[in-house]
Amino acid sequence: MKFTRRVFSAVAVSAALMVGACGGGGDGAPSAGQGNYERAGDRGLGNPDAPVTIIEYASVACGACAQFHNTVYPTLEEYIEAGQLRFVLREMITGSPQFAIAGFSLAHCVPEDQYFDMVDLLFQQQGAIFQAAQTRGSARNQYLAIARSMGLSEDEFVACLNNEEINQSIVDAHDRAADDGITGTPQFLINGELLEANRAPGASEYTFFLGTRQVMIDGEPVPAMMDAETFSAIIDHLIAEADGAAEADGE
Repeated sequence: MKFTRRVFSAVAVSAALMVGACGGGGDGAPSAGQGNYERAGDRGLGNPDAPVTIIEYASVACGACAQFHNTVYPTLEEYIEAGQLRFVLREMITGSPQFAIAGFSLAHCVPEDQYFDMVDLLFQQQGAIFQAAQTRGSARNQYLAIARSMGLSEDEFVACLNNEEINQSIVDAHDRAADDGITGTPQFLINGELLEANRAPGASEYTFFLGTRQVMIDGEPVPAMMDAETFSAIIDHLIAEADGAAEADGE
């Protein structure tokens, strides 16, 4: 499925990092201290001084990422609006490479304050895009309809997908994520620590860890569930920890 020559040129640059659907590059956990918490070029929503910062590595062409954004992210928005959560998205080229680059390119071509609106729309329409891809030329039309709904003309749409600088910036973001040790999407840093599903020694079930620390709430480990209830519980727990630390400092 060919959209533009330059989109596929960008894909070729990253081809060595592609490891199947929603797979990425890199090897192992992020380097110590990376993501403390934001860096130049990050795009974020919410209070920069919020007690909790979630950095998500994601792709608009990753099915698991769409599932997260369509089911869990609306709950995160409540914390963002309340000033309790800072949310940052870091782009990766996982899933279908040409769809990931085409989608993120469109997100770069709308006004900056509409970046996350475009990303949300791409996740909402991901199933329709994948379905359209079964018919030659239809995926392009689906992307064009999305672009138009966000105020881009067809000429602007074509120019956007042919913008080598934008294509390269997406590739560079993917490469940097791979250098961070991120191996797939979605993956999350919460307050600078990688959220991972692991089994504690002697345990039979997977639970969440932040870095090397098992997440414990009310003395119980948190099951590794990618749902709104679990993320809400983790955020509430970290907010309470931050409030407790602030009170202790004020004594």
